Amino acid sequence: MDTKFYVDMEDIYGAHNYDPLDVVLTKGKGIWVWDVEDNKYLDFLSAYSAVNHGHCHPRVVKALNDQAKNLTLTSRAFRNNQWPLLTKELCDLTGYEMVLAMNSGAEAVETALKAARMWGYQKKGIPENQAEIITCENNFHGRTITVISFSTEEHYKKDFGPFTPGFIQIPYGDTDELEKAITPNTAAFLVEPIQAEAGIIIPPEGYIKQAKQICEKNNVLFIADEIQTGLGRTGSLFACEHEGVKPDMVVIGKSLGGGCYAISAAIANRDILGVFTPSSHGSTFGANPLACAVAREALRVMEEENFSQNAEEQGQYFMKKLKTLKRPRLNPICMACFTAAPINPPIAAVGVKAC
Repeated sequence: MDTKFYVDMEDIYGAHNYDPLDVVLTKGKGIWVWDVEDNKYLDFLSAYSAVNHGHCHPRVVKALNDQAKNLTLTSRAFRNNQWPLLTKELCDLTGYEMVLAMNSGAEAVETALKAARMWGYQKKGIPENQAEIITCENNFHGRTITVISFSTEEHYKKDFGPFTPGFIQIPYGDTDELEKAITPNTAAFLVEPIQAEAGIIIPPEGYIKQAKQICEKNNVLFIADEIQTGLGRTGSLFACEHEGVKPDMVVIGKSLGGGCYAISAAIANRDILGVFTPSSHGSTFGANPLACAVAREALRVMEEENFSQNAEEQGQYFMKKLKTLKRPRLNPICMACFTAAPINPPIAAVGVKAC
């Protein structure tokens, strides 16, 4: 079957919520992927950091296969022998006391928001249904109705209203605006250490540290969305660590599943995640044994193969080489607009085009 066969079929039967390139991938190994016509590509996108391990890392695939032969899914009415081990290993790795697992990044963000509101009512004494959560302009935390309620990208919101109240948007990187936005009803501040939807936006130096201090002073939870930046992506376990900050709650996902299986989590201490009680939150697939076994091996691989150190070294090398390029800049880089440019021999490089 050629590319056109698959493209035409998808266009007929698949909902058009994406506009992908007409490149139909069929195999991946490490940093490389191949399409149905056996063209080879260097994958610069890495599924938005979900494939930090590379495609089909042999150890992660083995963990997936081994667990799939034994037990894949149990109702949370029962326990399984993988989830308890993952909770301890994640807490040992991160220094937090509790973990709540979900599936997608958006679900983990929703979990953090629910935890923050419950904490606000139960621990801070915010009047019922008055809790506020501060977010930043140009954020990207997912696609659920509640999450897009505090998005400032109108395209993500068009025709999806009415929206969830209780969110306040401020400019990213501005601690003065953060301080002004806080009220007695503020439960939390949710922020990405590096924004990656409106471009790769790194905040001013000291922003994360100052924001955390402001939150501490006002008894406001500091929640870091490290779904893309976490687990070694930026040269440390979490991007917040570059400024010596330990958030009150961290949201992780994407590469936690080793590029093989969806799993996400909210991580915090007991005084925060301890607000949940049986039936107050849940997920059919959350903390399933297959996902947990994969995540456990993914974490081991990250540590043993020194992902953080490698990211730091490769990042420095890549930036150094980019700065030596003499070719004129042709188009602005846009994360949403990629094109594949075949070269000779038949290996393809990923390039960029203007929006």
